[in-house]
Amino acid sequence: MADVVVVGVDGSENSWRALAWAKDEAILRGGSLRIVCSFEDPVSTVGFGTGFGAGSPITVDPELIEEAAKGVVEEAKRRVGDAVETELVARCDRPSAVLCEASRDAVLLVVGSRGHSAVGSLLLGSVSNYVAHHSSCPVVIVPHEA
Repeated sequence: MADVVVVGVDGSENSWRALAWAKDEAILRGGSLRIVCSFEDPVSTVGFGTGFGAGSPITVDPELIEEAAKGVVEEAKRRVGDAVETELVARCDRPSAVLCEASRDAVLLVVGSRGHSAVGSLLLGSVSNYVAHHSSCPVVIVPHEA
């Protein structure tokens, strides 16, 4: 079995840098690339009533979230082209859990240092932090552009 390099993408510039790094690494290893995108079901409130937090929670159809993830992995595949064999994974679930699951048989997991988080200005994103501590294979965190 060829070496599998897993990369997490979310459509952010940081994830595209991670994708480019992972593609090059897969080519160097003579392996394949597993491109993963997962978005969680966002829960928000609608502005009914008054005061902070007033309103009813809304959940988005998981199929719509999965379709958005599919769009991201398809764009990633387009960016990779035919340079390396690829597998696409798109799910509606916690990104950190999906990445750790997808990397169980991998030689390397690659992520960007931050992505589409509301707290994206943190030095290290929550997904990056989680996979660095819970992945079953080595993790490369590609830094944001200086």
